[in-house]
Amino acid sequence: MRVIREEDTVHRDTGDMHAAEEGKVALVTGASSGIGMAVADALGRAGYQVMAHGRRAERLRELAKKLDGCAWIAGDLIGDGACEALFETALEQFGRVDCVVNCAGKNHVGMIGEVDVDALCEMVRINTEAAFRLTYLALKYFQEQGAGDLIHVTSVMGYKVRETGGGYAGTKHAVEALCEALRMELARTDIRVSCVAPGLVRTELHRDLPVHPSITRNIEPLSPCDVATAVLWMLQTPRQINIPQLVMLPKGHVI
Repeated sequence: MRVIREEDTVHRDTGDMHAAEEGKVALVTGASSGIGMAVADALGRAGYQVMAHGRRAERLRELAKKLDGCAWIAGDLIGDGACEALFETALEQFGRVDCVVNCAGKNHVGMIGEVDVDALCEMVRINTEAAFRLTYLALKYFQEQGAGDLIHVTSVMGYKVRETGGGYAGTKHAVEALCEALRMELARTDIRVSCVAPGLVRTELHRDLPVHPSITRNIEPLSPCDVATAVLWMLQTPRQINIPQLVMLPKGHVI
């Protein structure tokens, strides 16, 4: 596991609108591609210091070059102590964590006769086990700190289901159910727990499918930046506003 703190970054003028975010620290998983990379970039440009985690070191290195105050770790979230090491590193690098945005995820679908059960179970570990571990780490820390935001990027499939996709839908529903219970437990605190559940997004999640879902469904997917914009908006809402779940679909996505 390697930790890099990039100092030779591109400086930018964030302006007064980002004053509230200056100095805050965001921990973002899944940041080496797709939604996670877009979220890390959006938060960094809004003034957050970013602790980015993902599997591909070269992509994280390039992301860090674009952002002031960005550190990164390349690795796997489901290894022994991986979530704990990530959180500890964030605290070592920045001294605090104000929000955690979990975008790490994997997709494996298939009919009964073709599904790879080992790959299915690996997806469960990444989508659910790692999310659960990171959730409790973050919330215990936020309780000590007295405030914080936890956002999981899940999926509209956490609310819906279709043939071949039951396993994936189950992992997302599990995270959404956990977050709703924890939101109620923390409702009288300054700790906010939320899920962003997008419909089809153009990411690498579907790269192994023979035909991209945008073609079979005849729709233009959301972009990762669309989801990142929603995440930033949720973080910037006044503290007395808690948005438990935000479902966002591309135009024409009938589900």
